[in-house]
Amino acid sequence: MNTFKTYSERAARHPNACARALFELMERKQTNLSVAADVTTKKELLAIADGVGPFICVLKTHIDIVEDFDQDLVDQLTQLSKKHDFMIFEDRKFADIGNTVKHQYGKGIYKIASWSHITNAHTVPGEGIIHGLRDVGLPLGRGLLLLAEMSSKGALTQGAYTSESVAMARRNQDFVFGFIAQHQMNEHDDEDFVVMAPGVGLDVKGDGLGQQYRTPDQVIKESGCDVIIVGRGIYGNPDQVEYQAKRYRDAGWKAYLERVQKQ
Repeated sequence: MNTFKTYSERAARHPNACARALFELMERKQTNLSVAADVTTKKELLAIADGVGPFICVLKTHIDIVEDFDQDLVDQLTQLSKKHDFMIFEDRKFADIGNTVKHQYGKGIYKIASWSHITNAHTVPGEGIIHGLRDVGLPLGRGLLLLAEMSSKGALTQGAYTSESVAMARRNQDFVFGFIAQHQMNEHDDEDFVVMAPGVGLDVKGDGLGQQYRTPDQVIKESGCDVIIVGRGIYGNPDQVEYQAKRYRDAGWKAYLERVQKQ
């Protein structure tokens, strides 16, 4: 099972260009950490990106909550992604019909597809949402994650919904390369979906608003996920951003090494 293959081995055989680039980056930097920078000002976002950049494989953004968004922010984020060698994941969670998401992804104020290597979508509208996003993103070498499971208490993303999301991904592997989920979604030896797992924390188990946290060991070793997503646990204390990023990077990488050495 590919659960125990190294990132470099998976990169060598993966059919999706975005997944290959991500696995190669993770191996190169020896990190499976993604930082979720859910902040509301340009200054904060750029400071976090620069501070955690050396320790991450992916910076996850919510660009539509930045109150002073402008093109200069996009330009600086792109420069930082090259400087520190990380990918940008705009956590847009598209959830509309194909024709609408095409415009949301490629046009409007944010022009997400022009700068974000990765984005994601709910499968509630049906498979047309994948087709619409693919029309814009695939020619640019972008990749899509589907929201198969969420880390919030009471989430409806389970059972038949999750199963059908996986089926949609199987039919669209040129563009869909993985999931936002809580455990590995591969069911066959020839499948290799990337799983990025939110809700990772070393110090707390919840936030009072329904978020539930698991440790890097639980996420990587026990559940077979590939990338840990950490937010407030890293940027919650501005004076410790780099220290916490290194701490989570080391914990995630240690869990990965122990996983691949188990075979």
